[in-house]
Amino acid sequence: MVPRATLPPLTGLLVFQPLKRRYCAECRRGPLPLLALEDGAPRCLDCADLGHLVFLPSGDTALTRRSREESTLSAVVVRFNRRKSRYERQGVLVEEAALARAEQRCLADAEARRRRRVRDARRRAAQDALFAQAFAAEIHRLFPGCPAARARAIALHASERGSGRVGRSAAGRALGEGAVTSAVVASVRHLDTPYDRLLMSGVPRHEARRRIAAAVATVLRGWTEAGLGSTG
Repeated sequence: MVPRATLPPLTGLLVFQPLKRRYCAECRRGPLPLLALEDGAPRCLDCADLGHLVFLPSGDTALTRRSREESTLSAVVVRFNRRKSRYERQGVLVEEAALARAEQRCLADAEARRRRRVRDARRRAAQDALFAQAFAAEIHRLFPGCPAARARAIALHASERGSGRVGRSAAGRALGEGAVTSAVVASVRHLDTPYDRLLMSGVPRHEARRRIAAAVATVLRGWTEAGLGSTG
């Protein structure tokens, strides 16, 4: 009933949430919401001597880990995902007293974890601000005619954490010229040309880019040449 090759790489006891109606091979009760396997045959939790355990759903990593630490007997609950053709964790079965002790441990350090999250968020915000400043400075070096406020806006947009934009790429983090230029080009494309209106009117993206390429080049040339008079 359970293809062993598809089971997750777990140690310890496994309990299954069956997708079909299953009955205990020993006491014949069912259908079973949870079952254990003994010699390939389904057993209800009572017959498998697991009936005294309580179910803790997945979601709170710290509580799960501590519950298993506190519990003399525990089991991982899995369910088969037909679409992905694999078993996935649904939670754990632990002793009720162990769960209560784990909850107390989590409550005891909840404030410390909250303060740590606040400190981490502040540190990341400071790092992001410094990086955005460096990104804006690189924009100004490459395009000295770009207004300072515009350079800051481009830098903030391109380097937003979790955005997946060019500023978060490896090249962007290294302030590579190509990545910085790509961020500037994207800003000019959307703000200084009719590119967005072309897309909304149904023009394919590559065609829309072709149509506004000259306008983008003109803006970039103006921002580049603005600093040439101060050199030499």
